[in-house]
Amino acid sequence: MTISKELEAEILRLYQAERWKIGTISTQLGIHHGVVRRVLSQAGELASDPVPRPSMADPYLPFILDVLERHPTLRASRIYDMVVQRGYTGSPGHFRRIVARHRPRKPAEAYLRLRTLPGEQAQVDWASFGKVQVGQALRPLVAFVMVLSYSRRIFLRFYYGQAMPQFLDGHVRAFDYFGGVPRELLYDNLKSAVLERVGDAIRFNPRLLEMAAHYHFKPKPVAVARGNEKGRVERAIQYVRHAFYAAREWTDLDDLNAQAQEWCEGLASMRPWPEDRSRTVQSVYETERPRLLPLPATTFPAEERVAVQVGKTPYVRFDLNDYSVPHDHVRRQLTLVADTQTVRILDGMHLLAEHSRSYERGQQIEDIRHVEALVAEKRAAHAARGIDRLRQAAPSTALLLAELGHRHANLGTAVGQLLRLLDAHGAAALERAVAEAVRGKAFHVPAVRHALEMAREAQGLPPALPIPLPDDPRVRDLVVVHHPLSRYDQLHGIDPEVKP
Repeated sequence: MTISKELEAEILRLYQAERWKIGTISTQLGIHHGVVRRVLSQAGELASDPVPRPSMADPYLPFILDVLERHPTLRASRIYDMVVQRGYTGSPGHFRRIVARHRPRKPAEAYLRLRTLPGEQAQVDWASFGKVQVGQALRPLVAFVMVLSYSRRIFLRFYYGQAMPQFLDGHVRAFDYFGGVPRELLYDNLKSAVLERVGDAIRFNPRLLEMAAHYHFKPKPVAVARGNEKGRVERAIQYVRHAFYAAREWTDLDDLNAQAQEWCEGLASMRPWPEDRSRTVQSVYETERPRLLPLPATTFPAEERVAVQVGKTPYVRFDLNDYSVPHDHVRRQLTLVADTQTVRILDGMHLLAEHSRSYERGQQIEDIRHVEALVAEKRAAHAARGIDRLRQAAPSTALLLAELGHRHANLGTAVGQLLRLLDAHGAAALERAVAEAVRGKAFHVPAVRHALEMAREAQGLPPALPIPLPDDPRVRDLVVVHHPLSRYDQLHGIDPEVKP
């Protein structure tokens, strides 16, 4: 800070004539105390190097300096233990400051500003944005960020998680967005990119290498402890946090990604280019785009492919939710292929089902055709059980149903009506009525009902009223065994042989 000669004179006057302290001068004149010290030092009023006060550690300084010369990275706490054993009685906090003052320091490393050619490089990284509630599920929200190193054009897309399928999907969408592929992609030793690293020996993720072979780019991890090499993507992520995501409202992931794409094509592309602020990122990108590698004829398959087991019910479990399959594929192992939008279920190469992917928890995502086919089969099975029951209770129903089948009547309706008559009148009465209808060649259920009503009227009995039962096979198929009434008397201690 440059000050006027008049202010310098006032500082010297207050310090020498009025004996004001440095802090008082700084406060009253409204200037930094460092400026006051500089003026006083230049005038010779302050010693450039203040004489340090005596310290309890002074007798141990030769020992401390010797240890630091031989072991420059040894912790202060360990050196403190060593001098305590030699008689030092001072506090560890004061001792730590003494060690820090005398510890040899390596000269600060200077970094070159990295420059790249157009189309040569892009930098890739994930950015975490906490967790969000999706229905009953708590999902991590992360952003895949790719930035072209030359033009600084940004691609941004959000995902619920950063697994390998999302990582690959981000690349595919970024290449389509840029209209080409950079020759080199730089990663920060991500697990999705680098599985193992020992020095310069690197083992890349095989799926990433497959993608690199498909798009002809070279994957490259940054050197260890060289964060400056990926500064462009780190600055882009900070830019995304403050210029895009902060205070942004969105309804679902599709809405957020639509807003992200609009922002990338608009505000983010219209910002000044760091190398020449008279140009925009968009204008520089237009010159870089022709230098990118062309896109291949086919898109790389970035879907997740897993083997799934169908249990007793026609559903497969994937990512906290159940997806329906045709009911004739239960107890089978199938293949599930999922991308960020769709879940497909295959039997070999045959597509069995396709659903929209859900990111909630505990949902049943069903194809109505799968449900209807299962219900139809269950109804057919129920009708078959009804026919068996009728044949056992009233054998003549077999002739009646066979004739109805020849006449193309609705057997399901006929079986249901006969079962209700069986429940209302009993097996013996139904057998007599059906036999009478068959002898009279009246092959329809109303004839059986008429015969039952006439038989009850001849016996002087009231009409039989049906008892409504729930549609539960445990109730409808229940067989009631009739016991002699004398057994109920035995429960009350009454001897059935003794007449009252």
